[in-house]
This record gives sequence, C-alpha cells and structure tokens, in this order.
Amino acid sequence: MLRAQRGDPRAYEELVRPHEEIAFRVAYVITRNAADAEDAVQDALVKAWRALGRFRAGEPLRPWLLRIAANEARNRRRSAGRRDRLTLRAASVSGEAAPSPEDAVLDAAQREQLLAALEELPVEAREVLACRYLLDLSEEETAAVLDIARGTVKSRTARALDRLKEAYGPRT
Repeated sequence: MLRAQRGDPRAYEELVRPHEEIAFRVAYVITRNAADAEDAVQDALVKAWRALGRFRAGEPLRPWLLRIAANEARNRRRSAGRRDRLTLRAASVSGEAAPSPEDAVLDAAQREQLLAALEELPVEAREVLACRYLLDLSEEETAAVLDIARGTVKSRTARALDRLKEAYGPRT
C-alpha cells in the first residue's frame, strides 16, 4: 500500500487488480450497460489512484474502491439517462454433472421470470438485491457501494425481498 501511495504504478496495479472484476459487476448493476460499466471502472481506478494519498491506512481497500466505482457508475447512468433491460450472465463453472436439457430449460425460464420480477422493482430495491445476492457483497460492502448506512441495507433488503416475492408469485 505504501509503495502505491508513494506513486508506484505497478504497486497500485497489484493492489487494485483483485478488485477490478467485482468493481465492473457493481458498475454493471448500476449502469445496466457493459460499455458504461467498463468506462465507469476505468474512471474509478483513475480517481482512486489520484485519491490514494487520502486513503486511510488500516481500512479495507475493497469497499472504498467499490464506492468510487459505484459513484462513477451512477454519474454515467444519470448523464446518459439510459434504461436498458438488466441482463446478467449466468455463467457457473462447477464440477457437477451437466443438467438435463429439460432442467436447463426450466432453470432458464425460472431465471428469466425472476429477472423480469427483479426488473420491475424500484431502482433502490433492485440495486440492494443485486449487490447482496447477485454480486454476493456483504452488508458492509453493499452499504459502501450504495453509500447508505448498514441498517438501511438491512431494511431495503427486507422490503425488496418482500416486493420480489409478491412480484415473482408463489412457486409451484
């Protein structure tokens, strides 16, 4: 960290590289556009580099970096005014046997139905659920990304889950 704060670009690259993918995913959830998310992350990395001297020693880097990426993504979303449909890649690599074609079709249909219900939620609800469950961020990281209190994350998550259950309907 000290080398990066003293201006060593290689040290900075090593410091942020492990967080670039999750920063992109956070930005993508907010912008809902891959190109805008990539641009937001690049801008965030530049801003973080410039602000690294003000970073508090001993604090975790990931939430700080994700907050910067989220703010850049929000700025892009606001300035662009885009409302593209939320698209998520469901790429899972596991050692388990491949599902049967019938199960794959059912899983895809259920995923589409769930994503459609998620899409109908207000932005705040969609963002908190995406951070917590699609990106698997902790409450603390979600609070940092969305720039809200941890208690607000809890209450928004509970309300959003209730709304999602209502929209998604009973499962049979």
